[in-house]
Amino acid sequence: MESNDSLFLPEQARIIGEKELTSNTKLFDLHFENGKELNHEPGQFVELSIAGIGEAPISITSSPTRGTPSFELCVRAVGNVTNALHRLNVGETVGIRGPFGTGFPTEELKGQDLLFIAGGLGIAPLRSFINYTLDNRDDYNEINILYGCRKPCEQMFEDEVSNWARRQDIYHEATVDYCPEEVCWEGNVGVITELIPGVDIDLAETYAVVCGPPVMYKFVLQELEKKELPHDQIYLSLERRMKCGVGKCGHCQINGAEEELYACQDGPVFNYERIKGFEEAI
Repeated sequence: MESNDSLFLPEQARIIGEKELTSNTKLFDLHFENGKELNHEPGQFVELSIAGIGEAPISITSSPTRGTPSFELCVRAVGNVTNALHRLNVGETVGIRGPFGTGFPTEELKGQDLLFIAGGLGIAPLRSFINYTLDNRDDYNEINILYGCRKPCEQMFEDEVSNWARRQDIYHEATVDYCPEEVCWEGNVGVITELIPGVDIDLAETYAVVCGPPVMYKFVLQELEKKELPHDQIYLSLERRMKCGVGKCGHCQINGAEEELYACQDGPVFNYERIKGFEEAI
């Protein structure tokens, strides 16, 4: 009965820290009042609720490898719930249900080369898996991280991104769509697909992991096609119109010719080979 309760009844979690990442995006550090751990997998999400306001699905951006009972959520203020969350202070509480969904196949991908492609807020769910692989560095082969955003001031997790650039055991490139003249930017200027040709891909061992705005997927997939990367070696995080988290409301239903999928239960992480026939998915 306890596991069913965790699906439908929110548990109280206290905000123990917050950090402004951009003008409209904050990182919240939370822990459950009862002391339990979230026990999530990279790529999963939770349902966050605020009394009198509502509930919203939020990706978990922290890795379960960090040895702390708290967990982190990266939240952009774009609606009633997220704006209300931004107005809360450290010490106040919210409701949390979950974790929900299918995460990244961390065990299956051990020993493989990984190509992370993150666009904009897509870095939030990918950060969980990226830090998972870095904390278990010996379990994975080559690690490549491509991260793009609209302009330099919208780049998040700057300290971690700088650390990726300094590390000798991974390959990292950053890009912005454009850079104002008065801003100092040492990375690439252009869309993220411009970075993909520069990555060496071993077709037998490389798996791509992609998350970003909907418009990005089509063009990233086209570039991976040019690399001849097999479709079953591409994983996409598709946080598509999710609402209830348990496959009951139908908001995130993805209709196919012979079956229906729910992003909140069958995803949000999908293997491209499975999802490519669903026109509604991308």
